[in-house]
Amino acid sequence: MNKVLVTFVLALTTFSTAAVMAQGSGASAQPGQDQPTSKKQIQDPAEYNAYIAALNTQDPAQRAEAMAAFLTQYPKSIVRLDAQEQEMAAYQGAKNPAKVVEIAQTIVQENPNHIRARAIVTASERSSASNGNVPALKQTCDDAQKGLQALPGWPKEEGMSEAEFEKLKNEMADIFNGSAGFCALQSKDYAGAKTYYLKAVQLDPSNMQDTFQLAVADLEPNPMDLNGFWYAAKAVNLAGNNGDAVKSIAGYAKAKYKNYTGTYDGWDQLVAGAATENAPPPNLTASIKPKPTPCDIAVDAVKKNDPATLSFSDWEFVLSHSACSPANKDAADKVWQAIQSKQKSGETDVKLKLPSVLVISATKTTLQAAITEENQQAKKADLVVNLEKPVLRPPAAGSTVDVVGVLANYTPEPFTFTMEKGDLPGVKPAPKKTVHHAQTAHKHKAS
Repeated sequence: MNKVLVTFVLALTTFSTAAVMAQGSGASAQPGQDQPTSKKQIQDPAEYNAYIAALNTQDPAQRAEAMAAFLTQYPKSIVRLDAQEQEMAAYQGAKNPAKVVEIAQTIVQENPNHIRARAIVTASERSSASNGNVPALKQTCDDAQKGLQALPGWPKEEGMSEAEFEKLKNEMADIFNGSAGFCALQSKDYAGAKTYYLKAVQLDPSNMQDTFQLAVADLEPNPMDLNGFWYAAKAVNLAGNNGDAVKSIAGYAKAKYKNYTGTYDGWDQLVAGAATENAPPPNLTASIKPKPTPCDIAVDAVKKNDPATLSFSDWEFVLSHSACSPANKDAADKVWQAIQSKQKSGETDVKLKLPSVLVISATKTTLQAAITEENQQAKKADLVVNLEKPVLRPPAAGSTVDVVGVLANYTPEPFTFTMEKGDLPGVKPAPKKTVHHAQTAHKHKAS
């Protein structure tokens, strides 16, 4: 903010001091326009002398007071705007930024087309809005848009070189675009914020605030723009010795980085590289790899391991992701083939024994149970057993039993194994029904 004040206050006064002439010299000009001005003629000698006396006061604080007194005495002076600009410059020299902004606000109220005073006000309002001032946020959004609309038509002032004109125009464009980006960011319009911030950062690559907020605009949407990691790394460098800023920026960016990649590896190298780079490198997005998805992990588990050696939990994980992709379907088929191989001895089916499964529910002919530790803790069935023989008393829910049978099928979602020819070792089977008495009675009746 102080940089903004110095730049624009000095610019405001550079081309106004020579614009005022004594009584009887030069043509008069219309006040209140931030545009090329002819020499202004003060008709009243007393007014002229009061203005020149204030202008020639050496002490900045006293010069500001003198200009304020002149404006009070001659409120409708043709040089009112010039005096306001000189007063503002004096307050800048006296290191009183609050008064600088106050006068800039007065200038904008009286002269809405005064774009440089609006730039000062916009920068001040953004600073206040960044500290939670809600009314200031609304005002800076309005002023930023007005500034962007007016800037293309801003004319070069008399006595201003083309280089000076372009420099000031770019600096104001930086302020208005940065503030407009800030407003869009607050309303979560990330695409709009990105557009404004890219223009602002191009105009002033050393602006830490805009660079970091561009990073936020890139990293908050879903999907994120990975260039945001570079802008965050650049902002860390721009923060320099500002420890609090470095901590805040790096804390946000590293958390986002780890959440995306699964690790901090590569972050320090990104920060080191950004120190000497002016823009994200072309290969940035290819170098920042996302962390593996569950689908990726399922495929990788089968690539790196013999499916037959995986645990039941791993089997379930791979099989439950069979629909992710052709590669996942292939991995699931390999796991299922490994399971079937365990249940074969030549042409004969071999029953698998599953020890200590948790009973979720049971009848005399079926059992729903949890095999893996995760599902047992969640009391979630991942196994349906169709018993080969009914049991006399079904095991109680919450108890653990051994199960023997043949895994015949599975359902990926919600994941469930289906076991056929099931048996519960140690659980008494139901007695067989007998028709002995009925047969005897039939014989007696026949005789």
